[in-house]
Amino acid sequence: MNLLSLTAVELGKKIKAHEVSVEEATRAALDAIAAKEDAVHSFVTVDEEGAMKRAAEVQKLIDDGTLTGPLAGVPVAIKDNMCTKGMLTTCSSKILYNFIPTYTAEAVLNLEKAGAVILGKTNMDEFAMGSTTETSAFGETKNPWNTEHVPGGSSGGSCAAVAAEECFYALGSDTGGSIRQPSAFCGVTGIKPTYGTVSRYGLIAYGSSLDQIGPVAKDVTDCATILEAITSYDKKDSTSIQREETDFTSALVDDVKGMKIGIPRDYFGEGLDAEVKDAILAAAKKLEEKGAIVEEFDLSLVEYAIPAYYVIADAEASSNLARFDGVKYGYRTKDYEGLHNMYKKSRSEGFGAEVKRRIMLGSFVLSSGYYDAYYLKALRTKALIKQAFDKAFAKYDVILGPAAPTTAPKLGESLSDPLKMYLGDIYTVSVNLAGLPGISLPCGIDSKGLPIGMQLIGDCFKEKNIIRAAYAFEQTRPYQHSPLAAE
Repeated sequence: MNLLSLTAVELGKKIKAHEVSVEEATRAALDAIAAKEDAVHSFVTVDEEGAMKRAAEVQKLIDDGTLTGPLAGVPVAIKDNMCTKGMLTTCSSKILYNFIPTYTAEAVLNLEKAGAVILGKTNMDEFAMGSTTETSAFGETKNPWNTEHVPGGSSGGSCAAVAAEECFYALGSDTGGSIRQPSAFCGVTGIKPTYGTVSRYGLIAYGSSLDQIGPVAKDVTDCATILEAITSYDKKDSTSIQREETDFTSALVDDVKGMKIGIPRDYFGEGLDAEVKDAILAAAKKLEEKGAIVEEFDLSLVEYAIPAYYVIADAEASSNLARFDGVKYGYRTKDYEGLHNMYKKSRSEGFGAEVKRRIMLGSFVLSSGYYDAYYLKALRTKALIKQAFDKAFAKYDVILGPAAPTTAPKLGESLSDPLKMYLGDIYTVSVNLAGLPGISLPCGIDSKGLPIGMQLIGDCFKEKNIIRAAYAFEQTRPYQHSPLAAE
């Protein structure tokens, strides 16, 4: 039996039944990482010693009945922008090449309380800025379906690690589609929860009003189970929300009778690949056959989502990244004259091209004379986009569309044209602007053998609707393992 082909929940059951030990599962994952990392490069840091030590501790806690949850003993990978006490956390940037945090992110702590074993930290676009995981200072991650293609971004390392079966599940962060788009490209499932559901404490910020941590796994059951484990109210995060109903696994029912699903016509215009369009419409048909009511409607304002998103995200990024100055931690230039020159050289040498581009854009839109013309206008547009979704959710339970306009592009194709890369986020960014939950799950394979992902969007705090619809659709097709997973 290949342990790594199990889902996180299936492995959890076997561990609880003493069919598999936590050390066995952890060793199997570490061996898979050793065998596949040259081909995929999903990880920045692998903590073999720490993982095996933790596996032995968790096994004892399971044996004495302290840990009884569904994820106890299941090995996990963490995106490298979440602080982990005593473990290198780099945000895939040269500027944090030696940063070892003194505390752990709340979402990761919640997983540890549930009995998770952390294997290491996954590669990502530098400071989560990018859609391909090619802006990492530690080299690009490759797509396990075809290593000539990108895995998507910025959580490409997490999604590739799950797809290549180097771990059982992973955590990612989503600022404008960074969980959902790479999940679609890698043929796995990922959830971006409602803003404020999962604590952002310990997540190194990119766009604070947009960032949200979420799970990446093989199927909807895993994602719902992980989301339940990491959701909590946290006083340390001023945007954290106290939620009553967080039993997301109760929505895992194969029943969409009477559910109203809206398909935005605006999502099916030019720029959408024909094979992606056909797969999404075929998925809608499957849900209709199961009793859902599927209708087309006009969402409006779709073309304004990208410019509004990039103005707001980059403005917040320019402010958030001001703290990396070579003084307190991280990279400091070797030769400098005076404080200002040290700041300038440390930041110039420490940040990559894409991060610099976004800091400059953010500083520009916040500067006097341009603040009203760009930043305030973007905030007003954000409010209008939220209103358009409110109007849609007055009529529909779930909105269905593509997660990305194409399947995974080839390595090197996107970085030459940043604007084209930004437009690749057209279906995902408005979800973050409106603070809504979204899920991406596989719905087909294109003629090049690459996965196609569909996205389901719900109203605020209505994760159960998207989980239910996703679960019902998932029952119509088996999980397809990537070619690298089978090795």
